[in-house]
Amino acid sequence: MVITSPGDLRFDTSGLIPAIAQDADNGQVLMLAYMNAEAVSRTLETGLAHYYSRSRQRLWRKGEESGHVQRVRAILYDCDEDALLLRVDQIVAACHTGNRSCFYRELSARGHVPAESAERRFDPATVYSGLGILADVYGAILDRQARRPEGSYVASLFADGVDRIRKKIEEEATEVLTASKNADRAQVIYETADLWFHTLVLLAQHAIRPEEIAQELGRRIGKRKADYAS
Repeated sequence: MVITSPGDLRFDTSGLIPAIAQDADNGQVLMLAYMNAEAVSRTLETGLAHYYSRSRQRLWRKGEESGHVQRVRAILYDCDEDALLLRVDQIVAACHTGNRSCFYRELSARGHVPAESAERRFDPATVYSGLGILADVYGAILDRQARRPEGSYVASLFADGVDRIRKKIEEEATEVLTASKNADRAQVIYETADLWFHTLVLLAQHAIRPEEIAQELGRRIGKRKADYAS
């Protein structure tokens, strides 16, 4: 069922309303875009941010090409009903330049040299050589979970339910242990990638973000072994 946008929203003469995306955890302003009534409806329906491109004259889903989706926790609108605030979980970067936020430059007064932005630019080489790739993969998993495209393996996992996902994790864990027993380094890497992938699917099933796991691991740093195991 298509969910229509609230009737008391005030769209402009072009049928658009400005929408600010904000990091739901730390409050960082990520980007400003525009939505029409269909974009609002699609966002409410899927839980993934959709916008209307004024340059391309079409609806688009954030992350449809990059995989850097925005999972929407809440949509607020202002007292004049003519602006929206989306509180989102941003996968990797919101800006097409690779910066976390589109607002990474400072407008300075004449003669004043602004301090360099504290925002770190998204470096694909760094991300794909480290754990940042997990965010990209998780974003793609969320997309398959929301859209359920025909022929998608991930969509079939969600359709079959959590029991199948758990079974796949058991199978992949066994494959990792077998590769380890055989001292096959390449196979350990390959099978661990499969295990991590299906674990991310399980996290998505329970609406748990990889960052929450990272936070839990960070909480344990420096603890005594006995405390860590508790």
